[in-house]
Amino acid sequence: MARQLTLDLTMPPASSRDDFLVTRANRDALAMLDAPQGWPQGRLLLVGGAGAGKSHLAGFWADERGAQIVQAWSLTPQGADALVPADGALVIEDGHEIGGNAQAEQGLFHLWNLAGARQCLLLITARSVPRDWGIGLADLRSRLDTAVQALLVPPDDALLPAVLVKLFADRQIQVAPEVIDWLALRMDRDLDLARRLVAAMDRESLADRRAISRRLAAELLDKLAAPDP
Repeated sequence: MARQLTLDLTMPPASSRDDFLVTRANRDALAMLDAPQGWPQGRLLLVGGAGAGKSHLAGFWADERGAQIVQAWSLTPQGADALVPADGALVIEDGHEIGGNAQAEQGLFHLWNLAGARQCLLLITARSVPRDWGIGLADLRSRLDTAVQALLVPPDDALLPAVLVKLFADRQIQVAPEVIDWLALRMDRDLDLARRLVAAMDRESLADRRAISRRLAAELLDKLAAPDP
């Protein structure tokens, strides 16, 4: 049977506060995010692996405060002044990407100082802690080391199946509970793997006109979880 050409018609993922799945894996980070009065000097680093929920958290936090969201790699010293509102808030996404980018490092350094002077809350998301970013600017590195960190830990037994259900729902797909249970018991607790697996199952199901079943889940899980040759 010929494979059917598929188009990516996925709806944007539901990303409001009400759509965020709260469990022990992320409860502490959410509590810290919601208590900016406890952030030393008004700055917080939100750290977690790919797909852990950093952008979801940062997105609704920014919406609630009217904050702009800026990608860390795009920062420059010249543009810093326009990004920092007095008594406002700002989100910098993917801080781990600035290491070795002199312009971005200088830009974040200026933002850091301006945020303090203007009483602007500064939230920075990253996949790893700053010591692993490869930052060359010593003054920036020392400042980042003083920031409190909110950690998103790997998903627990409650979060992984709930995330799988949500990822399918974002694609307007209803999946039998036994498929979710089977996956949750066998896959690594890796939310990025969950995202890639659901996308792959959706594509294969449409292309080959196959039901989303445990057999399809097993085939794609083996393929995606296999180490690179």
